[in-house]
Amino acid sequence: MSWETVIGLEVHAQLATRTKIFSRESAAYGAEPNTHVNEVCAGMPGVLPVMNRDAVHMAMKAGAALGCQINRLSQFDRKQYFYPDLPKGYQISQFAAPICTGGEVRFLVDGEERVCQLTRIHMEEDAGKSSHEGDSSLVDLNRAGTPLIEIVSEPDLGTAEEAAAYLRELRAILRYIDVCDGNLEQGSFRCDANVSVRRKGEPLGTRAEIKNLNSFRFVQRAIQYEVGRQIDLLEGGGRVVQETRLYNADTGKTFSMRSKEDAHDYRYFPDPDLPPMVIDEAWELRARAELPELPGARRVRYQSEWDVSAADAVTLSASREVADFFEAAAAGSKNPKRVSNWVVNEVLRVVENPEDGLALLFTAAQLAALSDMVEAKEITGKIAKTVFEHMVATGDDPGAILDREGLRPVRDEGAVRAAVEKIVADNPEQAEQFRAGKTKVMGFFIGQVMRATKGKADPDLVRQLLAELLA
Repeated sequence: MSWETVIGLEVHAQLATRTKIFSRESAAYGAEPNTHVNEVCAGMPGVLPVMNRDAVHMAMKAGAALGCQINRLSQFDRKQYFYPDLPKGYQISQFAAPICTGGEVRFLVDGEERVCQLTRIHMEEDAGKSSHEGDSSLVDLNRAGTPLIEIVSEPDLGTAEEAAAYLRELRAILRYIDVCDGNLEQGSFRCDANVSVRRKGEPLGTRAEIKNLNSFRFVQRAIQYEVGRQIDLLEGGGRVVQETRLYNADTGKTFSMRSKEDAHDYRYFPDPDLPPMVIDEAWELRARAELPELPGARRVRYQSEWDVSAADAVTLSASREVADFFEAAAAGSKNPKRVSNWVVNEVLRVVENPEDGLALLFTAAQLAALSDMVEAKEITGKIAKTVFEHMVATGDDPGAILDREGLRPVRDEGAVRAAVEKIVADNPEQAEQFRAGKTKVMGFFIGQVMRATKGKADPDLVRQLLAELLA
């Protein structure tokens, strides 16, 4: 009987607030170590936490975007454990009454839609960051107290590929609604993967948790290795131990970090310094009203309204920056599908990182104008690509570039006829082949004429004149 993989993910997403969750200290990334620290995030005796209203609003937006129930009443609890980068000796989190429950993430794997149900979204504070150099360990508390939401999925994922696709979609949604910047390298979007295997039809197996994965590629590799490790262990007569493991990207293997705690090990109890949090209907409605059209809805619309291919729709909707640029260009164009090809194949080729903004010298309207010139057969595709390169470099209008660079197509029948006659005269053997029925030779002649005219001759006129002369 074959093995079945069961995967559940816990995603930690830092909320894009200016200040920390329980204090007015800055939550900005990248400052000198221990410079964004005050008495609250340092856990000094006698200080009291004060809830960040913006963090609650962003958590609600995330819940609304993911189809969750936003709970009218939620509360914060103390989660007891000690690390050097958690100065209070406990973390303020939500356990018994989270802000959101239920929900789902719909995502694509090889063009097919999958659905992963969510258990909950809860709010909590981030810990600081430890770094280890030789025999020394250093602690930076700048991150301590940064607001997080933890998005906990049901164990609905069955492959490493599904897990990575789920994470990409979830990250895109959070970035679309401006609640998390999704920066993987800075750790503002990271996940823990709970992985187990079982024989098909049997109860769930013992899971191992792979901690702090901050790369889609590492998520896939870590899960693939862990699945293989557990299967080898079980088939060899061993047993899987419930534990927390880490992934080593250099070796491609997971290794044991510590035994895995259960909820009772954390000794949760309601935080006495924070009252229960009450959310009224009006506040929830304001959060829902701020949601933009999400990537999944855009994918569907691009295909149904503009005949964009499924693969291109995924690329165009993956980041809000690209989607907004494409829609602006498509709205001003006669053929949005042609514009989609330009964005996917040319615009994204010259943009280093679309999520940082497209930072182009030319505008969406200029791209639409260039696309329409090809659509109206005013210029050839080859000329259009040359014009595009000049647009990238200068930001000039396509018409101005055509005039300045002398790229306007040659439509003078006399000039084109002269070029065609010369090519036919210079290639008598190919002309006879055409007359003998080898019509594919027409492509050879068209190519020669276009080369001789530096791509400026009107292709339709070239074909017409060649047909006359060769006949």
